[in-house]
Amino acid sequence: MKKFKYDLAVIIVNYNTKQLLEDCLNSVFKADRPKDGLQVIVVDNASKDGSLELLGRMEKKYSNLLTIANSENLGFARGNNIGAESSDAKHLLFLNSDTVVKRYSLVKPCKFLKDHPRVGAVTIKLFLKDGTIDHDNHRGFPTPWAAFTKFSGLSGLFPKSIFLNSYHLGNRSLNRIHQIPVAAGSYLMMPSKLFRQIGRWDETYFFYGEDIDLCYRINQAGYKIIYYPKVGALHLRGASSGLRKENAKTAISGKVNRLKVAKASTDAWKIFYKKFYSNKYPLIVTATVIAGITLLGNLRLLKHRLTK
Repeated sequence: MKKFKYDLAVIIVNYNTKQLLEDCLNSVFKADRPKDGLQVIVVDNASKDGSLELLGRMEKKYSNLLTIANSENLGFARGNNIGAESSDAKHLLFLNSDTVVKRYSLVKPCKFLKDHPRVGAVTIKLFLKDGTIDHDNHRGFPTPWAAFTKFSGLSGLFPKSIFLNSYHLGNRSLNRIHQIPVAAGSYLMMPSKLFRQIGRWDETYFFYGEDIDLCYRINQAGYKIIYYPKVGALHLRGASSGLRKENAKTAISGKVNRLKVAKASTDAWKIFYKKFYSNKYPLIVTATVIAGITLLGNLRLLKHRLTK
């Protein structure tokens, strides 16, 4: 069995999020570390905003920080895989650059993983800028019914109903530790051995959807994904892509990137459905779902084309 140098590696993929990245890294280095050490790896996807200069300064300050600079934007999945390939830790935490962790946000989930060998991944309670909970970090699988209730607005009308809000698991208490099908890639901690065993991040996805895919395979392998709300972190959701209305004014993404990300998010739904669900449902259901995804995607692209 391989002996790892570190207990935990925090892997962050960065693309033009210099200020967010600095705040994120400062919080990581300020947080309590696992007793067997912490490694921090930032994979930069060819940022043009001075991120590399920032990382160069921080590498001089922190010996356990490693920067990997890509010559082009390789996407979220590929960036995370590159970071994981360079890690030397027993556990991996995939963390978004638009997050700010707290004192125990690293050590307590890591201890939970160690104490529960059948747990394949752990996530924590994420808070948005306005203090509300980020429900995208507490999800069921996007079955056709779950997707219909979400996009039709039924889930919003009946947020506590597991039947009408299965996408966000409306009947579950967000204050108790419990098993969930899907956690967001904004904070996802898992054993590095399992990560490699199930095939890492699927690089078919460029941005969005890859976290649902990874969680699906964790479940397929017979492991649990745990929502651990005993610790939390701030998540400035959408601050890098510019697609989320709650951070639209502070988003650093340009229009061209917003359009690219919007298209990638639509493509992600199609990739996931065709990969895992196309053989589970009748052809008419699959055709309806793909048509619906295409329509929603076109509307989303139109919206962002008309936005300055």
